[in-house]
Amino acid sequence: MPDSSNPLRTLARWSLAGAMVFAGVTHLFWGRKEFQTQVPDWTTRGTGFDKDDVVIVSGVLEVMLGASLVLLPGSRRTLGNYLAAFFVAIFPGNLEQYLKKRDGFGLDTDRKRFVRLFFQPVLVAVALWSTRDGRR
Repeated sequence: MPDSSNPLRTLARWSLAGAMVFAGVTHLFWGRKEFQTQVPDWTTRGTGFDKDDVVIVSGVLEVMLGASLVLLPGSRRTLGNYLAAFFVAIFPGNLEQYLKKRDGFGLDTDRKRFVRLFFQPVLVAVALWSTRDGRR
């Protein structure tokens, strides 16, 4: 089980957990329409899902991952891996928003949408780092 004695890792993990739960709830309620702008067009082809379905599923996953980071301390490393994979999986949505110049959540210029792309690797790194104990 990861060592929870590192206060910076604990703070990062709890912050990430809170952000994930908040983002997930936003997906499910007041932000659904705006999140649909980030769903790549290709995700709906042949899946039977529409963009709203994708937003709902991703919102539920975000709530589950965020809550699990706090509620399942014995599974932190595994959850960090899942969360990092989730951040990688949603990156095409960020890329599509940039490439197709789709506005959403204040990302209303090419520059803002481009800068946002660089936050995804940071989220992957924080997910992995905050769920490790610093030992090999």
